[in-house]
Amino acid sequence: MNTTSTALSFDWHGRADALAVDGRAFVDGRRAAAGTGLTRPTISPIDGRVLAELAACGADDVDLAVAAARRAFPAWARCGAEKRKALLLSLAALMEQHADELALLETLDSGKPILQTTTVDVPGAISTLRWYAEAADKQNGELPAVPPGATALVTREPLGVVAAIVPWNFPLEIAVWKLAPALASGNTVVLKPAEQTSLSVLRLAELAAEAGLPDGVLNIIAGTGREVGAALAHHMDVDALAFTGSTAVSRTLLEASGRSNLKRLSLEAGGKSSNIIFADTSDLPEAAAKAAFGAFYNQGQVCSANSRILVQRDIHDEFASLLADAAAGYRPEDPLAGLDGNGALISSAHADDVEGWIRRGRAEGEVLFGGERREIHGSDAYLEPTLLGGLGADHDVHRDEIFGPVAVLHAFDSEEEAVRLANATDYGLAASVWTSNLSRGHRVAGELLAGTVSVNTVDALGNTTPFGGFKQSGFGRDLSLHAFDNYTAPKTTWIQFG
Repeated sequence: MNTTSTALSFDWHGRADALAVDGRAFVDGRRAAAGTGLTRPTISPIDGRVLAELAACGADDVDLAVAAARRAFPAWARCGAEKRKALLLSLAALMEQHADELALLETLDSGKPILQTTTVDVPGAISTLRWYAEAADKQNGELPAVPPGATALVTREPLGVVAAIVPWNFPLEIAVWKLAPALASGNTVVLKPAEQTSLSVLRLAELAAEAGLPDGVLNIIAGTGREVGAALAHHMDVDALAFTGSTAVSRTLLEASGRSNLKRLSLEAGGKSSNIIFADTSDLPEAAAKAAFGAFYNQGQVCSANSRILVQRDIHDEFASLLADAAAGYRPEDPLAGLDGNGALISSAHADDVEGWIRRGRAEGEVLFGGERREIHGSDAYLEPTLLGGLGADHDVHRDEIFGPVAVLHAFDSEEEAVRLANATDYGLAASVWTSNLSRGHRVAGELLAGTVSVNTVDALGNTTPFGGFKQSGFGRDLSLHAFDNYTAPKTTWIQFG
């Protein structure tokens, strides 16, 4: 099936109007209202419609979910990797059958275009789930060298109950990045989606039950970070916590782990990534097209967005013109129209914050293109892709994570200066380098402090390669076999026989 033409041909507005959405939590194999009975409306940034009344869960609901996960853990851990693999593959097949529904929920909840959720987000989540399902029965132990008369076995053991707290920018995909390796390795999961974007993950839990996952293996608790997130972080019966979000929240999770049971943490905590374009780049139009993607895709709401664009001075003006042309493809459009372009930011309030950065950039430097706010379907949560210039390398726009369709252009003269500028940030999540010189590509990539360096492309990732950062971008890795390290620990069994 041509998914692009499908996205264009469907009446997504009609489907959205007819969609029935359940906002209750999912605990111990079934939907459940919050213990207090309280709800709060979840609102689409596309047009301000109320999508559902979402369960306003609290600490008591977290206790019930963690207790269900604890009860389910022994049997799930003992059922064997082949059984877990089969069940997770069944879940992936059900996700594929319900892909259009999941994509529509994701678009309505987050504001991102239906063309992206149907072709990238949902297929990506299914692919990652299948990858970890297939990896489940291919993990090996060790037989290390020991003195004569003994044998030592090293096995990888699941940690137990894993909590996951995931963000609103890629709700379903990042949820699967956490729960797939956790479940595949024998853990049970209590997941808190972002309060803005809970619907696709709640539907996923229903599909998991339909696929045959036992009650309590996967639980979804909707609620705020202050209540549900804090309760999970401090819970004495949660063995590990996986998080994607801000550095500020990561610090509170570290403190909570220390004050509770020293639960294992894996933290992906944001970034301020650079894209370095050298004058010897062989295809500047391609570099500009990729730079626009790296800065403006998903409305710029990407933790690894290449929003600091460093261009060698000799090509600065030419590249700025090419980038302006490429950025036109990221102007906001109706997210349900099935068109190319960007959608809505997560909320009008967040658009206000991002627009504040644009105003500051205009006052203290210059807006090279973009900078305008748009209204679509009565919502003002839409912003044009924006490039700022004329701001010193020590300006806050080079250092703070804006999390919107705003990039800054800065000229450099030498390779050494480019590396110094790129590394002059508290973060170390990603970076990109464009050059036709293979030696330079290797040399600069080795000097950049980033978890992923993309050479002659941007923001490269896949199921087989680890994703995570250095410095204040956190620790632990999503994706690849390395993600199993977040959810397992080595156990030594020493047998003395002589």
